[in-house]
Amino acid sequence: MLTADMKRLVADHPLGFVATVSPDGTPNLSPKGTFAVIDDRTLAFADIRSPQTIRNLKANPRIDVNFVDVFVRKGFRCSGTARLIQRGEAGFEPILQKLRSSFADRVRTVVVVTVEKATSLTSPAYDDGRSEADLRRAWTQRFRQLQPGGKFEE
Repeated sequence: MLTADMKRLVADHPLGFVATVSPDGTPNLSPKGTFAVIDDRTLAFADIRSPQTIRNLKANPRIDVNFVDVFVRKGFRCSGTARLIQRGEAGFEPILQKLRSSFADRVRTVVVVTVEKATSLTSPAYDDGRSEADLRRAWTQRFRQLQPGGKFEE
């Protein structure tokens, strides 16, 4: 289900945008920066400061997540079902270790996502014949311009 490129993207850019639905039907979109690939059909993230996301998943475990490499304007969207594992429950510690969070001591819950569908996302800029290298160059330059003084220190 998760391709090698999708797994690499999560490893390189562990920030995923999580979409859930509140019990009243209100959408909830929240960034989570601790994602890791567990296996070909499973992702996970840490609940560090996610009270609304956790409440929503307790009521309705359906979840969508988007990952994007902003420099090449490519990524993927996945849909699935979330399972919540609380600190102290079986399976919590092995998943937490894979998440590599510097906030590990504050994690109350890990969210394990069983991926049911994963599809690629690409920018319409590719429709105009631009290459990945072109987009990376343009967006890297833009990022550098956004830095104080227009400089980016690596």
